Amino acid sequence: MEGRITGIKPFGAFVALSEGRVGMVHISEVSNAYVQDIAAVLHEGETVKVKVINISPEGKIALSIKQLLPPPERPAREGGRGARSSGPRDGRGGTRGGKRPPRDDGPRVWQPRPPARSDNLSFEDMMSRFKSQSEEKMADLDHESGGRRGGYASRGRRGGGR
Repeated sequence: MEGRITGIKPFGAFVALSEGRVGMVHISEVSNAYVQDIAAVLHEGETVKVKVINISPEGKIALSIKQLLPPPERPAREGGRGARSSGPRDGRGGTRGGKRPPRDDGPRVWQPRPPARSDNLSFEDMMSRFKSQSEEKMADLDHESGGRRGGYASRGRRGGGR
């Protein structure tokens, strides 16, 4: 459908459709490329082609401009299918030169920060830093586990014989 942009917000653009209805194009549905500032791409009063992607039970209409665009071209990988590095191998799975090239496929996994240098810190300062980091790690673990603690007892198995 075609519609006219009636308002721009940081999260998306409101589009007037036929029959007096209004839908919204979320910022993630504007372009195949990353859009940081929607006002730099869309302008109030502009006519745009949109696709209805959802109508909520409350009657809110979700629109997309991106889904009407041709799919973005994917850059060809060097070295054929499955190649990750074009550098010479060192026999241990890495490349010569010490550093591996960054992987661009697969999920991103959290990596701990390297420990801060403690050249000129007193023992008390090092212990204070350790305690702070330990408390942060425990809070992260507690958050991820949903506050559950314990072993069998917390799963409903409270002793008992056979």
